[in-house]
Amino acid sequence: MNVTYSEFRRRARESLRGQWGKSVGAILLAAIPSVILAFLGLFSHSMQVAGNIMSYLLAGMIALGSAGFFLAIARHQRPPATSIYQGFNFPVKAFLLYILILIFTVLWTLLLIIPGIIATFRYSMAYYILADNPGMSPLEAIRRSKQMMAGNKWRMFVLQLTFIGWMLLCIPTFGIGYLWLGPYMAVTTAHLYDELKNKEEKPPVPLTF
Repeated sequence: MNVTYSEFRRRARESLRGQWGKSVGAILLAAIPSVILAFLGLFSHSMQVAGNIMSYLLAGMIALGSAGFFLAIARHQRPPATSIYQGFNFPVKAFLLYILILIFTVLWTLLLIIPGIIATFRYSMAYYILADNPGMSPLEAIRRSKQMMAGNKWRMFVLQLTFIGWMLLCIPTFGIGYLWLGPYMAVTTAHLYDELKNKEEKPPVPLTF
């Protein structure tokens, strides 16, 4: 029997108990590189171009580190907020995974918008998989995400929709509310990942930092 959406959210809240402050701090740390690059881009066009290039180089590492951090939170571990940068330990793999997902998603989007949206959910577990298996190749992480999400893309879509009310409530806060909503959604997704993973293999090994 599938876990209900409300149960996934309950598990996320339980995992985040006592770790909200750390999670908000991790979100702020993840944003620092982008803020610095945007600030430097104000001084000249060349620095703006260089900043845009650096943003592409860093995006995959931040996404990988975020996946690992919130996966650890979901597993009731206590990772330091700075572990949001753990993706920097695997720069090449993180960058390749980011570029490959971007290319595949764009190619599907060129067909129609709907296939592009479906592709987004198809590859949504790739960063969690690579964070769990840092020795894996980016292409293998994508392949396993496709396999894991087969028959589960709709579940992922509906799970995201259940947060629509919270998203609307965050608008009047000028985005500040997203500092709490972001971790809530990420840890909920991590619980979905673990549930799907446990259906395929033995229970996950604790992450190390």
